[in-house]
Amino acid sequence: MGDEKTFDTTQLALPPGPVDLTSIPTDGTPGFTGDKAAGEAALAAVAPELADLQERLWASREGGETRRILLVLQGMDTSGKGGVIRKALGLVDPQGLSIKAFKAPTAEELEHDFLWRVRKALPAAGHIGVFDRSHYEDVLIHRVRGLSSPEEVERRYDEITSFEQELVSEGVTVLKCMLHVGAAEQGKRLMARLDNPDKHWKFNPGDVDDRALWPQYQEAYEVALERTNHADAGWFVIPADRKWYRNLAVAALLRDTLARMDLQWPEADFDVQAERARLEALVVE
Repeated sequence: MGDEKTFDTTQLALPPGPVDLTSIPTDGTPGFTGDKAAGEAALAAVAPELADLQERLWASREGGETRRILLVLQGMDTSGKGGVIRKALGLVDPQGLSIKAFKAPTAEELEHDFLWRVRKALPAAGHIGVFDRSHYEDVLIHRVRGLSSPEEVERRYDEITSFEQELVSEGVTVLKCMLHVGAAEQGKRLMARLDNPDKHWKFNPGDVDDRALWPQYQEAYEVALERTNHADAGWFVIPADRKWYRNLAVAALLRDTLARMDLQWPEADFDVQAERARLEALVVE
């Protein structure tokens, strides 16, 4: 699309088949032809429509609907999951959001199947649930670090696909976004955290350890994306070197996802005209 005010989010969809992340530029802007200024303007333009659609989803609970959205954000350290939550999800009413950041599992969680804690964090009806990292950590890290056997990791790909298909059958729209940051850009962002004392709290020495395993993580992502890129819940790969583009891409994807749900305002369960008459007749001093 040539209009800088539009965003063709279909260009972000990962096609079926083998995945080669090196073929997807991390600094690209697929689906959008504008520059940073145009992108920031486009994000502002998306806001009213996104807010309206999200309010329709929230209101649908009153009509007895159980539909909701699960937005999965995956990416290497510094890819911008937190930035997306602030800039893209910050455009909607926070009461309709549920955000879960998955850290290393607790002792209690380790006593259960890896999806146990994930099921507990699923969004309720009418909500947009956001996973800052997700059940995919249990194949990505486990594959790279050898925390589970290759056979167990292989089993989990299939279990994840079945789990997501189950969610879809229950009225959950699963929107999966891989924030694709480049190695050079990640290095700059990590160094910027070290250079600024105000950002030291965001730095984790373990991030450097993971960076040393960059090729292994890229391979793990490629395998996970390929194995779980199914029709019910496909992947979108979002170049993340340009923060403004990354934020716009997720907001546009969420807007398009909500629009496809064809959400309608719940009908009144009372006599509107009678209530108007009662209100007009009521005099309050």
